[in-house]
Amino acid sequence: MTIKYLAAFLIFALVGCKSKQQSNAQNIENAITKNAHQLLEDKRFHSVSIAVFKDGKSTIKHFGELSIGKGNTPNDSTLYELASVTKTFTGYVAAKAVLDKKINLDDDIRIYLNEPYPNLEFKGEPIRIKHLITHTSGFPNFPIKSENKTAFFEGLKLIKIETVPGETYAYSNTAPELTAYILEKVYQKPYEELVTEFVLKPNKMNETKFTLNDTEKLRLVKGYNDKNELMPNFNRTLWGGISGLHSTPADLVKYMKLQLDESNRIVKESHKKLYKEGDYFWEGYHWYILENGNELIYRHHGGIYGMQNWFVIYPKQNMGISILTNTSFNETGEILEKVVDQLYADINQ
Repeated sequence: MTIKYLAAFLIFALVGCKSKQQSNAQNIENAITKNAHQLLEDKRFHSVSIAVFKDGKSTIKHFGELSIGKGNTPNDSTLYELASVTKTFTGYVAAKAVLDKKINLDDDIRIYLNEPYPNLEFKGEPIRIKHLITHTSGFPNFPIKSENKTAFFEGLKLIKIETVPGETYAYSNTAPELTAYILEKVYQKPYEELVTEFVLKPNKMNETKFTLNDTEKLRLVKGYNDKNELMPNFNRTLWGGISGLHSTPADLVKYMKLQLDESNRIVKESHKKLYKEGDYFWEGYHWYILENGNELIYRHHGGIYGMQNWFVIYPKQNMGISILTNTSFNETGEILEKVVDQLYADINQ
C-alpha cells in the first residue's frame, strides 16, 4: 500500500470511528429521552435526572420540573439525597478496612463494642461483620432508638436475635449504622471523614457530601409524595451508614467510573459475592448482585421521604446508569427499576 493510499485509509477509518461514536451517543440520548418522557406520563412524577456512563463517555439529561407549576428543570448541579445508595459507600469503606486488616469479615462485632451485649448472638453463634454488610445479622430494619448515638447503643441492648446469623436475609437499616461506628472506631476518625478521604476526594466527587452549607441547601431537591405534598429532607442523627449523602448526577458519573474499575482492589473486594439469596441474587458489601447469564450486575435502590433513585453498574457492558426523581411513594422503586431495565435494553439493542 502506498503512502497516499495508506493516508486515505487512515482518514476513512478515523471518520468511521468518529461516526460510530456519534451514533452511539445519539442512541443513548434518544433512549434516555424516550424513557424519561414515558415515566413523566405518570403524573405522580414531576422531574427525573438520568445519567449514563458508557465506554468512558457520559450522558446526563434532565426532564420535568422540581417545583410543581414552576417549570424549573433540574440540572447537573442539582443536589439529590442518595438515601440507601449511601450504603454502597459504607460497603466500600468496609472493603478497604478488610484490605487494611483493620477488621475481618468473621469478627464477632462485640469485640468493637464497649459493653458485652450478650443478646447479640443466637444460641452461641455471634453476629459477625459479614452479617452486618449482607443484611443477615437478624437486626431489626430500623434502629430501636435513633434520636442520637448514645440512644442507638441503648437500643442495641433491646434487640432479640431470633435466627442464626448469616442464614436468613432481612433488610436492616440498623446494621449499616453499626458498621459505620465500627469503621469510625478502627480508623479513629469520624465516619463522614472516612467517606470523604477514601471515596470522595480521590475521585474528585466534590459535590457529594453529608453536610451541606447554606448555599448548597438551596440546590437540594425538595420532593413530593403521591399526593403532591412537599416532604421534609432527611435529618441525620447517627453516623450515616444507611443514608445521608447528597450528590449530583455529574458526581454520580464519577462514582460509576470508580465502580467500573475492577483494577481497583477495594472495588474488587467490595464486589465479592458474600451471601446467596435465591437463584440469581447475591449480597456483596452492600451491593445487590444479579447474575444475568454470564454477566454480573451491581445494583442499589435509594428511597427517602421525597425522592428515590436507582444506581446500577454493568461491568460487562462497561456501563453505569443512575436515575433520580423528586417523588417517593410505595411503588416508586419498582417503577424506576423497570425504567432502568428498559433503558439498558434500549441502549444495548
